[in-house]
Amino acid sequence: MSTSQIAEKREVREANRVEGHNARSWLLVSAMRTEIFDDAQLSRADQIILDMEDAIDTSLKDQARENVTGWLKGGGRAWVRINDWTTDDWAEDISALAGIETLAGVMLAKTESPDQVTDTFQRLGGSTPVIPLLESALGIEDAATIARARGAYRLAFGSGDYRRDTGAENDPLAMAYPRTKLVLASRIGNLSGPIDGPTVGSSHPLLREQSADGVAMGMTGKLCLDIEQPSVINESFSPSPSDVTWAHEFLQKFEEGGRVIRDGSDKPRLARAETIKRRAELFKIKPDTDAYDAPTSGPSVY
Repeated sequence: MSTSQIAEKREVREANRVEGHNARSWLLVSAMRTEIFDDAQLSRADQIILDMEDAIDTSLKDQARENVTGWLKGGGRAWVRINDWTTDDWAEDISALAGIETLAGVMLAKTESPDQVTDTFQRLGGSTPVIPLLESALGIEDAATIARARGAYRLAFGSGDYRRDTGAENDPLAMAYPRTKLVLASRIGNLSGPIDGPTVGSSHPLLREQSADGVAMGMTGKLCLDIEQPSVINESFSPSPSDVTWAHEFLQKFEEGGRVIRDGSDKPRLARAETIKRRAELFKIKPDTDAYDAPTSGPSVY
């Protein structure tokens, strides 16, 4: 593909991209995999993250920075996962990335305090958003203060490192506490819902199952490790057509009834219906023309 063709495709993709506050799928791409940078940007992932941290050996950090900055300056656009604040590589990453206009934002690895977020934000010029990646017991426990840090954009869960730090197993019960902490912290910090950790492997049933676990806890996005995962994740973190049908019917009846609150369940159902309607419009999801009669309590995951 010629340079002009790539540029044209990039322009079309970016014009139709789901912005970060509402992004469902976040595709992590190793900074050493330059051959797939363009494919990742043009993929179905709502957002992509070029990874200069865990995926890169210490001896290759300089090369990773060159790969990422060169691609961004050449017209690519992405988020970048930078090294954690306690390392020398953090400062090198900041120096390399500062001032690049096509940098969408940074994901700060192993965030454990609000000062780390604010320092990163300020060093990048005070306008580049920062996603704190919480990967330790300390990070999870301080999630609420981190969410309120200047520059914090949205929280993300580094579930693999969290399990290594705490010894927790990868099952819904063990992950319920950190997920809940992130959801509550995001609400306290007035941020969009948090981004869940990735699913390892290519099994679509497992990916759907683990996505559903995150949705049930209140997560609104998920990290991806494979270019085939975003389509499944986007579907899992979107309202279904039958959800949209229920929301439209509820809102229509509510309007026809003069917007009168009849009992204590109407307000939460109204909020749920309005959320589904907004997300359906954002993700271009139409009502199910063959929808069943939905339960009066509304969809269980929204």
